[in-house]
Amino acid sequence: MNKGFLVLLILLNSFLISAQEITSVTVRSGSTAERFPVFSDCVNLQSNALETCFYNQVQDFVFANFEVPEDLKQNNFQGNIKVLFEVDSNGFFKVIYVDATEEKLIAETKRVFGKFPKIQSSTYNGKPTYAKFTMTISIPLKIREAVATETLAQAKIVPNKTEKLTELDSIVYKKFNSPEFESHLNIPFSHSYYAQFDASLNQMGSNNHTASKPYTYAEVSKYYDLKAVNEKLRKKASSWWARKLWNENMVEIQGDDYWFTLNPIFDLQVGKASKNDVSYTYVNTRGINFRGGLGKMLNFTTTVFESQGRFADYFNNYAESIRPAGGNPAIIPGVGIAKDFKTDAYDFPSAEANLTFTPSKHIDLQLGYGRNFIGDGYRSLLESDGASPYPYFKLNTNFWKIKYTNTYMWLKDVRPEVTLERTYATKFMANHYLSWNVSNKLNLGFFESVIWTNTNDRGFDVSFVNPIIFYRSVEFASSARSGNAILGLTYKYKWSNQINFYGQFILDEFSLGDVKEGDNSWKNKYGYQLGVKYYNAFKVDNLLLQLEYNHVRPYVYSHSMPITNYGHNNQSIGHQWGGNFKELIAIARYHKGRYFADAKITMGTRGLDFDTTEDNFNYGGNIYKDYDEKRPFDSGVKVGQGNKTAVFIADFQGGFLVNPATNLKLFGSYIYRSFDPTKNTATTFNQSTNWLTLGLRADIFNWYFDY
Repeated sequence: MNKGFLVLLILLNSFLISAQEITSVTVRSGSTAERFPVFSDCVNLQSNALETCFYNQVQDFVFANFEVPEDLKQNNFQGNIKVLFEVDSNGFFKVIYVDATEEKLIAETKRVFGKFPKIQSSTYNGKPTYAKFTMTISIPLKIREAVATETLAQAKIVPNKTEKLTELDSIVYKKFNSPEFESHLNIPFSHSYYAQFDASLNQMGSNNHTASKPYTYAEVSKYYDLKAVNEKLRKKASSWWARKLWNENMVEIQGDDYWFTLNPIFDLQVGKASKNDVSYTYVNTRGINFRGGLGKMLNFTTTVFESQGRFADYFNNYAESIRPAGGNPAIIPGVGIAKDFKTDAYDFPSAEANLTFTPSKHIDLQLGYGRNFIGDGYRSLLESDGASPYPYFKLNTNFWKIKYTNTYMWLKDVRPEVTLERTYATKFMANHYLSWNVSNKLNLGFFESVIWTNTNDRGFDVSFVNPIIFYRSVEFASSARSGNAILGLTYKYKWSNQINFYGQFILDEFSLGDVKEGDNSWKNKYGYQLGVKYYNAFKVDNLLLQLEYNHVRPYVYSHSMPITNYGHNNQSIGHQWGGNFKELIAIARYHKGRYFADAKITMGTRGLDFDTTEDNFNYGGNIYKDYDEKRPFDSGVKVGQGNKTAVFIADFQGGFLVNPATNLKLFGSYIYRSFDPTKNTATTFNQSTNWLTLGLRADIFNWYFDY
């Protein structure tokens, strides 16, 4: 419900009450009559004449004293101001609420009502009481004769010591002042959006922690004034439709210690891809987002999407290659399971939610359905957001130079071999991530994860509930190799306020003896990331340049029990490419006002399986294969082994931010992808794609197309 609608309800309610409850205006001692407030010029009037006189006096006073700001006059401003005011039991005028498009008009309205003289208050049974009224002030100002008397209506006259309850009528709505920017609500994670404040968060000497994402508004607002930036982006808009299109939430309500917003969510795209089986590509997403806060401790958000679409052939092929058991044709990476739509498209509904409770400045607890990310780069080797949403519980503890994040996740394995009676297999993941600001320049992070399944009705193992326990030791004591434990390290070094170095190291399994042998044993399952960011590059404000290298050896993320691999819904929870690859990414991001542009170049080498009758070995790229079966080598294992494939992807996007409140963007994108394996097979073959897209999208999560 928007503010205009609320005011309309007040007006309607006001008219009904004044028509039905005012039965007498005669004032005698001991009577049960009610009386309007009385100006000095109306003292000798009674009944309807007294009511009319009150209306006239208020309108005449406003007309005589209201001064429209000069800049609004010059721009021929037109609009209405809605005022809810009170004449209290002492006869003083008090403004309760003002709804106007310009802050100057709100301030002027309050000034004028503050000049009203003291008058005689309303009475009930001869005793003074208060009365509330609503009024519409039209700009340009109109004399009383040009304004219908219905624009000023009595809201309520409530007798003192009456038994009638007035709780609903006493609810006061405040002007919405974007309280989410100071709340503990999560900021939707989008690389493009987060790049706008990344430099502010990474200043030398700041005691914040940037690897654990998504951030909350409260975290970011300490270093980057989100509210001020949002105000600066506002367009001048007087009509309700214009304000909602360019600046505001569709519905926004704020009261005493609570707030809510409601927004439609759109992702409407149409495109053309070369050598595609269909004439055009498209996405048609409609959704709704509801978010808010109750007090300072509790915040929530929920989004429901309904989508249909079809994509470039390479993306369709990948989506179908990870299809679930049960007959559904595909899993849309990063979104979820899809069903057929017509004859050549997919229907893929999705939902996300988060409930955050912040009992103190040191702790927040989150119950959600969505994705998480650990790292300072474009990719994460430890925990990325490229997979479908999943249920999770997260505990953040922040004190001294430490931020400690515990995440518990409920994941699915949807392969046919583990699906029983049309029910997908459930597995569990528990993560520790400790971020430590060692100095003004250096941050170190320590990561630990374990995945297990419901073997022997193990369920969610309470051994991992303790947030400060060492997972690998517990897993060793709890099971006979039925779990998969992973260790990780992150670092960030602030060379200056403009240049940051960052990186990660992931250790899935490690044999010191094999390392000493120097024979590249398959057991040495590790990966690493090296990256650098250059903020305000070459003294160009808001230009971010980023270079990142990722290297992951074969068999990382996989396990001897495939169900306990590092994946969910046939997608990797780590790097989206799985194992056995190396990748170099160059990124440039720029924004000015509402305009933005992003460019990304990806060059990589992947070692894929042939999956043919002649060669059906597991070369370590597919994390859903048992690494103990069909492994071609025990030593001499190198990145790129198997069907060595060169990957090149150029991704360019630019556009205009339509509405900052919903991050709604009008954009155009171009993707060029070259995929060149050593040997063409039925599922892996040489492919070159040009994909051009135009769209209108609420950029509220990362959707990766670089597979």
